[in-house]
Amino acid sequence: MKRRGSGILLHITSLPSRYGIGDLGPEAYRFADFLAMTGQSFWQILSLTPTRPASGNSPYNSSSAFAGNTLLISPELMPDKEDPVPSFQEDRVDYPEVISYKERLFNRAYKRFTEDKEYNYEYERFCSENSGWLEDFSFFIALKAHFHGPIWGEWPHEIKNREPQALQVLKKQLHNRIEREKFLQYIFFKQWFSLKRYCNQRGIQIIGDMPIYVDYDSTDVWTNPHIFRLDEEKRPSFVAGVPPDYFSQTGQLWGNPVYRWDILKESGYAWWIQRMEHNLKLFDIVRIDHFRGFIAYWQVRAGERAATRGQWIKAPAEDFFNTLLRHFPDLPIIAEDLGVITPDVREVMNRFEFPGMRLLLFAFDENLPASPYAPHNHVKNCVVYTGTHDNNTVKGWFEHEASQDDKERLFNYIGKEVSSQDVHLEFIRLAMMSVAKVAILPMQDILGIGEEGRMNRPAAGKGNWQWRLLPGELTPALIRRLQKMTEIYGRA
Repeated sequence: MKRRGSGILLHITSLPSRYGIGDLGPEAYRFADFLAMTGQSFWQILSLTPTRPASGNSPYNSSSAFAGNTLLISPELMPDKEDPVPSFQEDRVDYPEVISYKERLFNRAYKRFTEDKEYNYEYERFCSENSGWLEDFSFFIALKAHFHGPIWGEWPHEIKNREPQALQVLKKQLHNRIEREKFLQYIFFKQWFSLKRYCNQRGIQIIGDMPIYVDYDSTDVWTNPHIFRLDEEKRPSFVAGVPPDYFSQTGQLWGNPVYRWDILKESGYAWWIQRMEHNLKLFDIVRIDHFRGFIAYWQVRAGERAATRGQWIKAPAEDFFNTLLRHFPDLPIIAEDLGVITPDVREVMNRFEFPGMRLLLFAFDENLPASPYAPHNHVKNCVVYTGTHDNNTVKGWFEHEASQDDKERLFNYIGKEVSSQDVHLEFIRLAMMSVAKVAILPMQDILGIGEEGRMNRPAAGKGNWQWRLLPGELTPALIRRLQKMTEIYGRA
């Protein structure tokens, strides 16, 4: 982020596609063209890791910190797509229907791949270069299917504890399923890196999300239990969350196992270096979710029903980031620093010059004059957003969440009253004219969509991650308006 620019937040699942979910196919390339036409420099997406219905299809509760979400594989870029395509709804992702359809497609594609007797050098190279995570992940998914779904902590003792002889027996038994998963990862990453090259060639950098924590029921915890705080039965002894603040009176209990930073430090943070290296291949810039957890994290004893009875535990932030910088001298990360951020977090961000985030939706409360989210208090080294995937849209906020006082402060700030039909344009202008080097606009706010366009409601376990851009919504008029704004405020 060395120059002034702007971009759009739109996850891959939200792209148009006749296959029920946005994917890495032609519409993704058309969206990259749209970004280039409007003078954008960035495309921000969410995490690309696998999703699953048991976790509400969230990209932040994944079975792997390294694998790709195979639901994003484009059937149009696969050699065999002969099945009739069901009549999927265009505006929402119907995950059960999509999963059912794509599983049939994937099974046939893998069968055809195994019948091709020619040696595939590209596939073998992919498996070799990614063996550090690919073998364990593919085995983990095969085991999940073999044991019919329970979390790995409930698997038979010898498998849970990775006894070599028992694992070897099941590897032979599940060979075909393991190879199928490796094949699908190969297809996913082949399609992803092709799209990324296309974007980079058009001057578009990809910003991707990396959550700080991983899910307990993941290959990462199963294969690396020593770096997490687990008990003798390999269940979490402490879990992650955040204490009560002005977002939640009871705090948030996420349930992810917390790290053993002492063990990580002894290894030179090997697992984190591998993870960061992987993400820096996937993305040009990495936004780290819950950055403050690197400085101090809130841990709650497993079994507690609320996050209130926890404590802050310090992490070796300075040593950790100095180690990362020795491996990655140019560490292009964005620190998600929303919520209550203490001075020690700011100190680390300033020392390493990591840009933070400024959300305009948070700017117009009673703290407006001093609010760090208000445009007049922005700094160059930050990223300004109208909102994120966890917030309401601007129009939805205006219609359902903003108090009359909030609206009056907004009107006074911009010097005029606006309606719910136009408020998104004012927020876009505020973001674009900010001194912040980068401005990121959710696609829903560019379109002026209301609450129905919200991507995620953190307190709701169902109905998230489903919103989709409709074909034809990127109109010539919208292109001209966005291009003009980008040019006027020096972000083209």
